[in-house]
Amino acid sequence: MSTVSNKDFEKALSVGRPPNIVKLFPNSRALIVSGKAVDRAMVARGGAMTIAANGRNQFVIRGALKAAQRANAAIIVEIAKSEGGANAYCAINFWNLARVVDSITNELGITIPVAIHADHYGIKGDKDVSRARAEIPTMFDAGITSIAIDASHLPDDQNLLASIALADYVPTWAGLETEVGEIKGKEGLSTEEEALFLVQGLNAHNIFPDWIALNNGTTHGIEESDAGIQIDLTTQIHSALEPYKISGAQHGTSGNSSERLRKIASGTKTTKANVATALQMLTWGVKVNDYGNAILDEDGQFAKVSDAGVTDEVWAEMVAYATENGLKGGDYKKLNLPFENHMLGQSEKVRARMAGAVEDFTFELLTNVFNAADTAPLAVDALLSAGSCDLGSKVGRIEDPAQWTEEKIAAKAALIDSDKGPEGDFED
Repeated sequence: MSTVSNKDFEKALSVGRPPNIVKLFPNSRALIVSGKAVDRAMVARGGAMTIAANGRNQFVIRGALKAAQRANAAIIVEIAKSEGGANAYCAINFWNLARVVDSITNELGITIPVAIHADHYGIKGDKDVSRARAEIPTMFDAGITSIAIDASHLPDDQNLLASIALADYVPTWAGLETEVGEIKGKEGLSTEEEALFLVQGLNAHNIFPDWIALNNGTTHGIEESDAGIQIDLTTQIHSALEPYKISGAQHGTSGNSSERLRKIASGTKTTKANVATALQMLTWGVKVNDYGNAILDEDGQFAKVSDAGVTDEVWAEMVAYATENGLKGGDYKKLNLPFENHMLGQSEKVRARMAGAVEDFTFELLTNVFNAADTAPLAVDALLSAGSCDLGSKVGRIEDPAQWTEEKIAAKAALIDSDKGPEGDFED
């Protein structure tokens, strides 16, 4: 196993932490980095992706960080707008995520590089764009080091124009993710034409995302089919985007087999794999299969393991609350906010097993599925080679900006045969 020397770690702390992190945590020994550094580590490894763990509660974050340290892997800890935005259903949010990560990292002596990502920052219209101009800077003020501008709910031209309008609010050193084809599962799949339109239009405006998220057959939340992620479609689109040196961000990995996820890591340009629901369920003690999919009992309810996760007493309270408020299936995620303090108030033994379940599951993903083990030194190498937290872009301008004016963007978009799929809530 290749480890980072003490000398290189100290230098990385000195030059590799973004300015917002240095300002917030001047005495910290947490190597919080730009999302770019994590992406570059996976690119350098080749055939590798790392977990972007949705930190819906503190036990997910603790377990994911401990797993990454064991695996010597660079990782991402994230929260989505629906989970941690202004109308959050989690206690962890855009404005405290970095503080929680920094605190746990220092407490546990974690030394691997970790990025703090604001996922699915959704834009559904002009009001959201206006609000984002004020809100996005506050998120970076609070320690975010990477962001996904997600205007994929909008028509293709409006997605591109919204992404262009907000690019100036993202620091140049920060990781940037873009998204095409609203994430809808097996319906409304993204196309090569849509993806090229978005990436080429951004390129013409000197915007060079690190990742693109596709609707490639994934779903969010509780997986109810075995359709899964379409690897051939992903490979096709990533191949078409090769000149733009953009990596893939895979959403909704919970419920997909290890074999399928290995193929995504080895056969596509994916470097970031979001995992949310499986980690949440593990902290609660809900039984999951090898894919991270929650298992139901004979009554169609989530099967709770008695000696895992929260105590049976707390679980009974959670189920009663869910029943009283009409929460079923994937809507159990809305228990995170009202029960965060219940979970924090349990015994040390219970808290340890909650985080431990996440640690073991994440370690298995990083080492035996994602091929991310020993990528921490590669992220450090990228920072030390640059001598800066700002690794720049992987490609320069290719497209002619004169061909990507607002009028020409609208005209090009009108020629795209696009199916966004049915309405739904797929923002996690």
